[in-house]
Parts: sequence; structure tokens; C-alpha cells
Amino acid sequence: MRMKRIGISAMILAVLAGLFFYPLDSYITQPGGAYDLAPLVEVVGGDEQDIGTFSLMTISLSKTTPITYALSRFSDKHKLLPAKNVRRHGENEAEYNLRQKRLMSDSQFNAITVAFGKAGIPIDIELNGVVVMQVLQNGASSNILEMGDIIHEIDGIKLSTSGEFVALISEKQLGEEVQLTIERNEEMLDVVVALQEIPNGDGRVGLGIQFQEDRNVTTKPEVTIHTSNIGGPSAGLMFTLEILNRLLDDRDITKGYHIAGTGEILEDGTVGRIGGADFKVMAADKDGIEIFFAPHDEIPEEVRRANPGIQSNYEEALQTAKAIGTNMKIVPVKTIDDALNYLNDLQPKSSGLKSGQ
Repeated sequence: MRMKRIGISAMILAVLAGLFFYPLDSYITQPGGAYDLAPLVEVVGGDEQDIGTFSLMTISLSKTTPITYALSRFSDKHKLLPAKNVRRHGENEAEYNLRQKRLMSDSQFNAITVAFGKAGIPIDIELNGVVVMQVLQNGASSNILEMGDIIHEIDGIKLSTSGEFVALISEKQLGEEVQLTIERNEEMLDVVVALQEIPNGDGRVGLGIQFQEDRNVTTKPEVTIHTSNIGGPSAGLMFTLEILNRLLDDRDITKGYHIAGTGEILEDGTVGRIGGADFKVMAADKDGIEIFFAPHDEIPEEVRRANPGIQSNYEEALQTAKAIGTNMKIVPVKTIDDALNYLNDLQPKSSGLKSGQ
């Protein structure tokens, strides 16, 4: 009898463990938090006397378990996402995390270049190579290159100018072997790839990879952004504003307010659409944010007709703000200039702010 009770207890424990810990092929998102950028963004010799704050917003993303899957059905602060809406086809968890880190790195690069451009301070940009973002299945580089590899040289030619990688590969013929010097996990390697037709590439010949250029930006003053545990591109707008505020010694563009927002920053200063605007508004309200910038992306009518209920980030943020009854101001922005113009016209929150406002 005692052994039977032990067996039943073990079975119950196993079932409970499965309910709480067995990962399903889907994800659950929920509000994250607001992170003051002052400790995260370092501008050597930059202004650190600002009264207000700029914050980036996060959402929490985790694999679902049977219990969290069930509980999410009863909460408006949890949203289920199929794996296909999070990871690319064939992309594993490690590759997804690497892609998110790369997107964060790109957002920092764009934020620095846009901020220094607005401040009128010159910068130097140099090509470091191209980063492998995806190795196409059954392509020429399958089982040779890996996502995250940085290609520095092709047949002994160091990549140094934008577009050079495409130009060199396009000169090659089907079956021709190409020697690549790559960087993988901080180690330099030489590999050889025989060019093949690109899968679903309309007969074009290539390495069978998706890639993007890896560029280094050198600035004076030097800028360092510390975000080791945060991925994705959505902090780009707020990085730009924080860096610019540090560069402007004569004024505090926060006007003394606690300001947050979201949106990818593109090289031309456009603010791009992101995911999770609703949860970021919830988190911002919880953390005492007073002003929230949301991308006002334009959605073509044909897209709206094909996707009834689709909203721009601003529409989603505004709807969420009304639903939770926050006093936080939701501000639509299409470009960095929209955000700067709003801040320029904003009345200071308190006295004692720097001159030049």
C-alpha cells in the first residue's frame, strides 16, 4: 500500500511538473518595464545634469507551458503568439536570440548616426564586413556558414566599401569556389564555398545566405550603450533622444518630464513600426511615465482591407491608454523630427531647468 501511495504521488508530481515546465511551441508576451537610459547610455564628457528622463520600454517574451497557456486565456495582460509569429521558418531559439541581439546592435548604430547628425557633429563609418543573418536550407553555404558569422574577405579581398560584397559575388559563376575569411566566436577561419543556385532565387547564383553589412561608427565624444540583456530594434528612437540630449550641453530636451516610447529608428530618421505597443503602454503607466512616443506608421488601405482590425502603433497605444484610464500623454511620431518638435514646443515641467529651452 505504501509503495502504491508513493507511485501515485510520483505520478502527480510528474503531471504537475509537465503542466508548469513542459515548453509548448508558442510564446506568451506580457508587459515588461521602463528602463531609464541614463545608466545605460554613456557619452564621454556628455551632459549629465538633466532633470527629466528618457526610458526604453520592454515586453516579456517566454515559451508557454500548459499552465501559462491556460492562464493567458483569462488575462488581458497576456498574449499568445504562435512560434511562426516569433521565429523565422527553420530558426531555432539560439538563432532567434542572436538575431534579436543583432537588431539591437543595428538600432544603436542608427541611433548614434542620427543623433550626431542632428547635433551637427561629424562621425566616421567604416565597413567591417557582412554578417550572415540566415543560411538558406539546401543552399551553397549550408553546413559551412552559420548565422552570426562575419565575412571579412572574399578570395583575399578585404571588404571595405558598401556594396562590395554583392559586387564580388555577382562576378562569380555557377560551381565556382569562393574562399571566405570569416569571424566566428572571435576566431578567424578560412572556408571554401562552391556557388550554387540560390533556393527560390529565380536562377541566381550565390552563397545561399541572407546577410547585412556590419559597420563600425567612430565618434567624438565616444558613445557606449550597455544593453546586454535586451534585444530587438524597438529602443532606437529613445536611444537617439538620450544620446542627443547628452550632446546638447546648453539644454535639457526632456523639459523635466519622464518620457518613454518605442519605435525602430532608421538611418534617415524615420521611426519604424514595432510589436507590443499595447503592453509597453501598460508598463509605462505602471512605472510613472508621463509622455509616451508611439510610431504613427501609415497602413495602406489595401492592407487594412485585407487585415480587418489592424492598427498603427499609435492607434494601438492610444486605445490601450484609454482602456486603462491613464493620464499619460500618447504622442504620435513618424520621424525623429516629430519627437524633437514636440519636445521643443513642450512647456517645462518645473523651474530650475537649463537655459536655451
